[in-house]
Formats: sequence, structure tokens, C-alpha cells
Amino acid sequence: MAEPLALKDHSGESQVFFDRVVIGFALLILLTLLLVGRLFFLQVVEHETYATLSDENRIQTQSLPPIRGLIYDRKGSLIADNIPNYALSLTMERIDDLPGTLQKIDELIGLNADQVAAFERRLARGRRPFESVPLRLKLSQEEIARISVNRFNLPGVEIEANLVRYYPQGELMVHAVGSVRRINEDDLSRIDPIAYSGTDHMGKIGVEKFYEKELLGQVGHRRIETDARGRVMKVLDATPPVPGSNMVLHLDSALQRAASDALGERRGAIVAMEPSTGGILAMVSKPAYDPNLFVTGIDYTTYASLRDSRDVPLFNRAVQGQYEPGSTLKPFIGLVGLVTGVTNPEYTIDDPGWFKLPNNSRLYRDWNWTIDGHGGHGRVDLEKAIYRSCNVYFYELATKLGIDRIHEHLSMFGLGMRTALDLPEARSGLLPSEAWKRRVRGEPWYPGDSVNIGIGQGDILVTPVQLATAVSMLANRGKAISPRMVKSGSSHMEASDARRLEDIELVPDHVWDLIIGGMEKVVHRGNQGFNENGTAWAYIGMDIPYRMAGKSGTAQVVSIAQDEEYNEEELDERQRKHAWFVGFAPLEAPQIAVVAIVENGGGGSEVAAPVVREVLDTYLLDGGPLRVAANSEAGQ
Repeated sequence: MAEPLALKDHSGESQVFFDRVVIGFALLILLTLLLVGRLFFLQVVEHETYATLSDENRIQTQSLPPIRGLIYDRKGSLIADNIPNYALSLTMERIDDLPGTLQKIDELIGLNADQVAAFERRLARGRRPFESVPLRLKLSQEEIARISVNRFNLPGVEIEANLVRYYPQGELMVHAVGSVRRINEDDLSRIDPIAYSGTDHMGKIGVEKFYEKELLGQVGHRRIETDARGRVMKVLDATPPVPGSNMVLHLDSALQRAASDALGERRGAIVAMEPSTGGILAMVSKPAYDPNLFVTGIDYTTYASLRDSRDVPLFNRAVQGQYEPGSTLKPFIGLVGLVTGVTNPEYTIDDPGWFKLPNNSRLYRDWNWTIDGHGGHGRVDLEKAIYRSCNVYFYELATKLGIDRIHEHLSMFGLGMRTALDLPEARSGLLPSEAWKRRVRGEPWYPGDSVNIGIGQGDILVTPVQLATAVSMLANRGKAISPRMVKSGSSHMEASDARRLEDIELVPDHVWDLIIGGMEKVVHRGNQGFNENGTAWAYIGMDIPYRMAGKSGTAQVVSIAQDEEYNEEELDERQRKHAWFVGFAPLEAPQIAVVAIVENGGGGSEVAAPVVREVLDTYLLDGGPLRVAANSEAGQ
């Protein structure tokens, strides 16, 4: 009979249970060891790494932008200021729904496509965690109130106060001082991102551009502790920013206003310079524009109207405009003639009203000659050729001199080169030579080319600031100067391509006397008859209370055929001659030199001379040195 089967194997079950307990305990020990090991690795081996990561989540570094340096005129009037501005900014880490947030903001204060696109570009540049990104750069008080009331519904949206550039004199100073504008994509590729962290603007033109480093200052930083939602808990430490340097310019705001008023609504430029220093006292270019439009971002429609205007208000005529100097060049040509011995004070010509080159039928006319044969100035010496602006004398003189001697000596006055030390947009003009024409045009220099140069026409171009430099050196009797805007507050940097001129030596006193004397008679010689009066006497010389030297000039815009006579009334306004006048005063100890050009204005004496007279009167008489001296003498 078979044995019955056992219902349970207690011994086997006990063994299985024991084995399982051992395995489970071993796994538990192993896992505990792994956990302890991992904790050791994290807490001990990698302590510094994770402590740093923890601090980065908790502690943020914020940039503190410096206050931009202020700019004053020579008398302390503020030209460039900083004013409070309120911007709307977004902190992306605190926003869950960016499109929804933008929609809410649009409903409250309005957003346009340009503002959103600019915001997206700023966002794409990269930023630190919890660093805010500007969306709207200038808020009105009403817009600030609307955002503030709805802050509970706009997480991550902040109203931030900052300082932005402000130009209290608006368009009056824009071409003299330049302006600050927003940093764009091109700027980002070449600026130091650390120096500009927290800063959205930089100097783009003029003094603001040239002295950008000194005006900007140095950025500061602060470390702050934040909670998980990015809210500031406390400031741990801070390095304050270093403000930019304040600067004082040679500019005189009152003189700048007088120059602008004298030019009126006409297109043109005026440069007033201090001959003793080269300091620019006034620099006007018209039409102009309000630089404040660009500081916080100009809208496309307004910018397009400025950019596409036929009058090009964005163009600085004072330093970028290159014009034929016309008869303002004649005193310099005369000086070259005397210095080289090609002419002398006693040499005279008979001016019939025209000039011909040998074996050439072309007539080069005097300015008062008509096609019916009337005109000319009779017997003319150099002094009369200056005060009557006799073309024929200078046609002949320039032909005898030749272009290379003219080039050699006129370059001593800074023509054909950049001499402005801190005007980054200044152009070099053009002072031709034989080599220049062969190199540029592949042609020889013809005698007829020299004829035109004699009266400041043809292949010669000057900017108003260049001509003011040359006139100042003439007033100084050869003492060299370099045009400069900044008077104090800077390290007196110089443009890399600026040329420093040297004193013009070995010119006898009688040469300076004759040239300056001729220019004096341009203004002060009168009541001698039509063919003997100075060209500007009737317009500014009859009642002038001080002695000055001057020279008028007109520069043709379109050529006139041999069988035609210039008739201003028949020409389109923009085809009429440019009107020039240059001058300096007082005669014995010049304190100011002024150059004015009125585009398409006509005659230099009639149109531009009164402009220069107004500037001189303001500087010398309206509380100036001559008025002060007169009052002092009256009180004795």
C-alpha cells in the first residue's frame, strides 16, 4: 500500500523564505550603499558644482547702466541732457503665455507690428536669466496708469524707469552735436557687450559718436537674491556704475541761434570759428531735424519723410557738403601769386570783361560782362581784383601759376584734406593736381582747367568747415589751427585721418597786408563809384561799427553756353548759383571767422554777406567784446 502525500513541505518552504529574505536584505543593503554613495558624491565630491548651480538659480547678477555725460556750451547752457523715461519690459521666466500677454498689453495701451518685431529682435540677442526685455520704450502717464491697475493680471510685466538722452534745443544743435540712437544689429557685431550691458543707446553721429567712450561711462553690477518666482528678496552686493564725463564745447548757443535765424528757411550752412584756437563757435546746417525723434525709436513714416525729403535734412552740409568755393578762393590764389613772385602789388591788367587763352577762341567771362560786350573793370591790380572780385585778373594769374603750384600752397591752408579733429563725418573736399587728374580721369591737365580754378570753379570742392579753417589761418597770418568742437572734459582725442597743419612761414608781412587789405575793402570801400566800391559795401558795409575783412563768392550749379547770358529768373530755383561769403573781425585782432553758404541763393554779397554780418554782430556787439569795450570806455 502506497504512502500518503504530504500536504506541505515545511522545511522546503522555510528554506525558500530564508533565501528570499537574504536576497531582499542584500538588495536593500546594496541600494542603501548606492544611495549613500550617490549622496556622498553629490554632497562631498560635487559639492562646489551644485552649490554654484544652486546660487545661480537663487542669485542673479544685474547690470547697472552708467549715467551718460552731459554736454554744455562754452557759457554753461545745456545742450545734451538725460531725462527720466518709463519703459514697459517683460521678464520671460515669469510669463507662461507670451502671445496672451502681448494681446492683453495691446488691449490696454496698443502695440504695433514694428514694436513687436523690435521686441522679438531684442529677445533673440540673448540675455541673462530673469533679465527683462523692453517692449515699449516710452510710456505716457495714462499708459502707466492702465498697466499699473492691471498688474495683477500681467505676471512678468514691469514698468521700468531709466534715463534717456534729451536735447533741449532740438534741431538747433543736431548737426553740431549729433545724437544718440538705439543700438542695432550692426552695432552689436562691433561693440563690447560688457560695456553696453544694460544700455540700449549709443552715440551715432557727431560729438556724441566721436566721444562715445568718454560720454558712456562704465557699467556697474549688483548681485540680488530672488525667490522661485524671480522676485527680488535682497541685494547681496553692488559695484556702482561710473558716470560718463561731462563735456564743454566751444559752441555758443546764442550765436548758434543767431546763425540759424540769419539763414532762415533757406538751405545752406554756417560755420563760425575762433581763429586763435580753432574752436567751432557755431555750426548750422539747414534744413535740420529734431534729434529727440531718434532717441527712443522713430516710426517708419516719420523716418521715411526725412530720408526721402528733397531738402535732405539728415545731411550735415557744414561738414559733408562739398561745393565749389567760387570767388572766396581768390584771396588765396592772390597770396600764392605774391609768394611765388608770379605777380606783385604793382602789376596791372586791362580787364575788357573777358579772357582768352592763346590760340583759343573761347571767352572766359568776367562776372559783370554781358553778351552785348558791356562789362569789365578797366585797369586792375591785385588789391582791386580782390575787392571788385575781378575774374579776368585771376584767370590770368591761375594760368601763369599752374595747378601744381596752386595745389602745393593751398594745401597749406587745409584744402583737400580732413583737418577737423573731432568731427567724424567731415569730408576732405577736393584740391586737384596734374597727378590727380591723370590718376582719376586718365587725362592731362589743360590750361583751361587752371583758368576755372582761378575763380574757384571746376575740379575743386570745399566744405564750409574747411573754408572756415582756411579763412581763420588767413586771419592769423599763417598761424595753423585745427577745427575742434570740444573745449574741455575730454582727453582731446583726434580722428585717425585728421591732418594737423603747420604754420605758414616765410610770407612777408606786406603780402598778408595786401590780401587782408583787399578783403577789408570788399566791405568798407564805398562811395567811389560802381566800378570802384567793394562788392559787399552796399549790403553790409555802410553802417558797420567795426572793421572786418570779407570776400563774396558765387558758385555755378549749371554751365552757361558761350552765346548765352546767365538769367536767374529763367532757371529753376535749384539750378541757381550758390551764394558764399567769408569774413573775420575785428580786423586788427580777429576773434571770429565766419563762413556762410546759401544754396541756390544767387549773389554772394547780396545774399550771404548779410548772413555773416548778423553772426558777427551777435558775437561782437550783443554783449560781446566790442560792446563790453565800448561800455567800459563810456564809463571812464
